[in-house]
Amino acid sequence: MDNKDTEFKHIAVAGNIGSGKTTLTTLLSKNFGWDAHYEDIENNPYLNDFYQDMPRWSFNLQVYFLNTRFEKIVSIKKGVRQVIQDRTIYEDAYIFAPNLHSMGLMSTRDFDNYMSLFKTMNSLINPPDLLIYLRSSIANLVSQIEKRGRDYEQNLRLDYLKRLNERYEAWISTYSEGKLLIIDVDNINFADNQEDLSEVVNKVQAELYGLF
Repeated sequence: MDNKDTEFKHIAVAGNIGSGKTTLTTLLSKNFGWDAHYEDIENNPYLNDFYQDMPRWSFNLQVYFLNTRFEKIVSIKKGVRQVIQDRTIYEDAYIFAPNLHSMGLMSTRDFDNYMSLFKTMNSLINPPDLLIYLRSSIANLVSQIEKRGRDYEQNLRLDYLKRLNERYEAWISTYSEGKLLIIDVDNINFADNQEDLSEVVNKVQAELYGLF
């Protein structure tokens, strides 16, 4: 597909842990010929420590995510290639950091510092041309997390996932930064079913062509 003359550059995939963001990012990247930007799980210097001691490492982890996400957005803006991004800077600021704060796992001092940093960064960037939100039930998230078997995720508590899901739904219900496509991943299997993937691709095309 020739995308040289299109106006959109930045597509982002959002969703809770285990919702299928990385899988869909990969599939859409291959289908449309977009560059894929993933979360750097393997080289994250805080993630394992965070899951062992959340209060100690929550601020460090969230600042690391915020900075790497900001760097990617800046590079997307400077580049000429179309990019699909696995997870957004908004999720860091509106989902994960406030959730840690509300659970008592990040101090108010650190949280206020974090949000001040996010507001400064957010004033310097543009939202994605299309945000794809993967909506999932808790049961489906747990199933997918268990299936992929990442060691550091095995300690995730059910109430943690529930809190995140509630914040995701609250954020998406008021999202007005740009175009939004919601995909219910409980009822679709784009990873293993070509017809389901084609359905998602068609929906993405419809949203993007609406930008012209």
